[in-house]
Amino acid sequence: MLQTINPTTGEPLETYEEHGREEIDRRLAKAAAAFPAWRERSFDERAAVLRAAAQVLADRSAALSRLMTLEMGKPIEASKAEIDKCAWVCRHYADHAAEYLARRDVATDATRSYVRFDPLGPVLAIMPWNFPFWQVFRFAAPSLMAGNVGLLKHAESVLGSARAIEDVFRAAGLPDGGFQTLQVRHTAVADVIADDRVRAVTLTGSVRAGGAVAAAAGKAIKKSVLELGGSDPFVVLEDADVDRAAEIGAVARMINSGQSCIAAKRFIVHEKVADRFIEGFVEHIRRMQVGDPLDPGTQIGPLARRDLLESLADQVRRSVNAGARAALGGGPLDRPGFFFDPTVLVQVRPEHAAGSEETFGPVAAVLVVRDRGEAVRVANASEYGLGASLWTGDRAEAERIAAHIDAGSVFVNGLVKSDPRLPFGGVKRSGYGRELSVEGIREFVNAKTVWIA
Repeated sequence: MLQTINPTTGEPLETYEEHGREEIDRRLAKAAAAFPAWRERSFDERAAVLRAAAQVLADRSAALSRLMTLEMGKPIEASKAEIDKCAWVCRHYADHAAEYLARRDVATDATRSYVRFDPLGPVLAIMPWNFPFWQVFRFAAPSLMAGNVGLLKHAESVLGSARAIEDVFRAAGLPDGGFQTLQVRHTAVADVIADDRVRAVTLTGSVRAGGAVAAAAGKAIKKSVLELGGSDPFVVLEDADVDRAAEIGAVARMINSGQSCIAAKRFIVHEKVADRFIEGFVEHIRRMQVGDPLDPGTQIGPLARRDLLESLADQVRRSVNAGARAALGGGPLDRPGFFFDPTVLVQVRPEHAAGSEETFGPVAAVLVVRDRGEAVRVANASEYGLGASLWTGDRAEAERIAAHIDAGSVFVNGLVKSDPRLPFGGVKRSGYGRELSVEGIREFVNAKTVWIA
């Protein structure tokens, strides 16, 4: 059996039956059977289903938001915003998939030659707990619009959300077998990937999980997309609007209670403005309300699991022992559930745990640098390369520096966020491939050349 836990209280929520080999096989067979008819649907017909899914999400927003908050501790207002964003990505691909996958004519020595984009078949998505709906919909919306069908192996701690998503697509009119949840542990994933009925796999998760999935997909010769961890730099140069950077930096770090791959984690600040930035940054975080995530006023809720709380505490402890100092917070809160005191570490060096590892929770590391060259070197001194935020008053300089930062995206004078209109993904150990925009929908299609004499 699989069990979900309320991280606000530490108490059990629900118990779910684990799918055995027979049930997994039945669901894979349904996916394979659903694909041929779904791929023949026109873009307009598929779009009607996606628009209906967006409406179902809107109609059920209150219940789905509450479920998300109960399962992983996300503040309720953030849960509502996540549901809205899922509806947005459904509408976006309903509106643009035909354009993104339009046949491309190419002049050659043939009478006619072109490239068409055909679906692959059942795509397996292995998704994490931190954005239980958004991570799934940003895979599902483009994949379904491309003509594929979906299989979801969600994190065991958010199985209620997984089943709710399956029900959203069912209510929207997606044919039986078009999107299904597999209630399995991670130990079952390799066998599912190896099954001939699964044509591709996408994962959002840890580097360790990404390596295992990449190995299994490579062994089976199947396309994979990986969106893994991040230790995003938030670079503040001497000519930045420091007060604004401190305000947005606090939001960028504490979004989703600090549990986001693209949350800013390493704050790399020019020494000329470091004291001013730290003062404002600490004050903005100090004023954030920590508490029951079902309270609309709460800005920071609990971590999703006890082991995550313990791991974060260990990273802070190792950093302080190595010379960092806690200017705010510093450890778990003495209360029920998995709450961590919002923490700002200063005097952090790149070799410290907080300066080199991914910290998944409300902990910010501030690193002071002497000049712009050092800022770029420190920003790139990470095994990760997902997102980066750069703050400066010089737009030309910003674009020059952005070209030298190792990241899948660089946001100038703003916090990093995903947007259906823009490709999303990373480099280095943050993974490969892209989600969203035209690049995302083309990951799981066959770019087929047709040449006619």
